[in-house]
Amino acid sequence: MAVTDVLYAAYAARLARQLTPRDIPRHVGVMLDGNRRWARERGTSTAEGHQAGADNIANLLTWCEEVGVEVVTLWLLSTDNLSRPEAELRPLLGIIEEAVTDLAATGRWRIHPVGALDVLPASTSAVLRTAEARTAAVEGMLVNVAVGYGGRREIADAVRALLLEHAAAGTTIEELAEVLDVEHIAEHLYTRGQPDPDLVIRTSGEQRLGGFLLWQSAHSEFYFCEAYWPDFRKVDFLRALRSYGARHRRFGT
Repeated sequence: MAVTDVLYAAYAARLARQLTPRDIPRHVGVMLDGNRRWARERGTSTAEGHQAGADNIANLLTWCEEVGVEVVTLWLLSTDNLSRPEAELRPLLGIIEEAVTDLAATGRWRIHPVGALDVLPASTSAVLRTAEARTAAVEGMLVNVAVGYGGRREIADAVRALLLEHAAAGTTIEELAEVLDVEHIAEHLYTRGQPDPDLVIRTSGEQRLGGFLLWQSAHSEFYFCEAYWPDFRKVDFLRALRSYGARHRRFGT
């Protein structure tokens, strides 16, 4: 083992020892950003960048599992990404399908797709639904895979589902308007029944949400990392937890 590897392992172990229970979020959302720039800087294809990013997902989930995170949400593909050129989109969807299938095959994590599956190609939707069904009985960490996901679309879908539910029950619009509150909408989100994310991590140096978990992240803490997603390491993850634990959460007050 190289000296740098030994030093890295020692530093990661020291960071992990410094963490306390209050440093561990229940739910971590991750925006896996920077695959294309990673590839461009290395003179490789965009598909190779996406593959390198996919290859790092299991590492992240293992790190989360090791410290006791209960829920992880991975943003793999936005609704905006669906407008990319077919030459880039088709290989990316194939990489996502393979990555999700591999995660389900481990039997370690419960996979839950979040997003507008109806806007995805039939093959991609089928892979996501199969992964969910295959891992439904798994008692491990819950992993939301956000594919074809957009925060505005999620809220619109939640309101649409709410209206249809009440219409089926014979509730008038006026009656619904009198009782409608935030919990009614929350109960129809893709992540209903789950805790909201305590920590949202975005890689690649970009400092914006871009529509990720718009409703759920109202009280989240954010951590922006300069590393591109394929280069995101365990020490980067542990530093994010250390930063999270050092903050005084105000929950909007």
